[in-house]
Amino acid sequence: MQLNYKQQGQGPHVILIHGLFGSLENLNVIAKPLSEFYTVTNVDLRNHGKSPHSDTMTYAAMAQDIIELLTHLNIDKAHIIGHSMGGKVAMELALTHPEHVNKLIVLDIAPVSYPARHTKIIQALKAVANESITDRKHADAIMQPYIDEMGVRQFLLKSLAKNDEGNFAWRFNLLSLDKNYSIITDNVNENNSCLCDTLFIKGNDSDYILAEHRAAINARFSNASAKIIHGAGHWLHAQKPLAVNKAINDFLTAI
Repeated sequence: MQLNYKQQGQGPHVILIHGLFGSLENLNVIAKPLSEFYTVTNVDLRNHGKSPHSDTMTYAAMAQDIIELLTHLNIDKAHIIGHSMGGKVAMELALTHPEHVNKLIVLDIAPVSYPARHTKIIQALKAVANESITDRKHADAIMQPYIDEMGVRQFLLKSLAKNDEGNFAWRFNLLSLDKNYSIITDNVNENNSCLCDTLFIKGNDSDYILAEHRAAINARFSNASAKIIHGAGHWLHAQKPLAVNKAINDFLTAI
């Protein structure tokens, strides 16, 4: 599958992978400063942004999409950075194709299975999809009963756009994401391990990486270290971009 991507900068290669319901634009706050020293490639994962849609959303398939993109771009090896679901894709890639990974950075996700925590969001997205939307303000009003946090609604609305028929619709493949949700929340490859230098960056106020996840992390990534970003939750790169970018740059430039 040929993923949609955006490339900028020059230097060693860095691949950025967004999270669930997102797009390549979500990590621009990381891509722009990195592009001063690296060739940065932002990707739209399958069923997201402008990438093709599919009935399949396994981590093996999404990691293979990244491998095919690397081949297409003639990139033999790259630093891989992923947030949330994109972090799991990055981990799957490192665990199954370590020869293509230089350093690995995982933003606020662990190699474990998670309980369902997007039920209300999916309900809100379906509610919007079932209406004839006039503008984003209309869609926001529909989502408010399901999602209290304005920031979450604003993030989701970035993926609402007019389709070829001129109607507002979600860019991501909501039907497939809903159908495959239990696979998305499941664990990555549990049989392999990776020796690549790995950094897990956690938002201090987030519960996605917990102390009880340490054993799972160490079992798969024996050369892992951790950085905690204070005053940030799961969307740490949006809340504390300077601190996150410094942690990323310090890790990539360390010998």
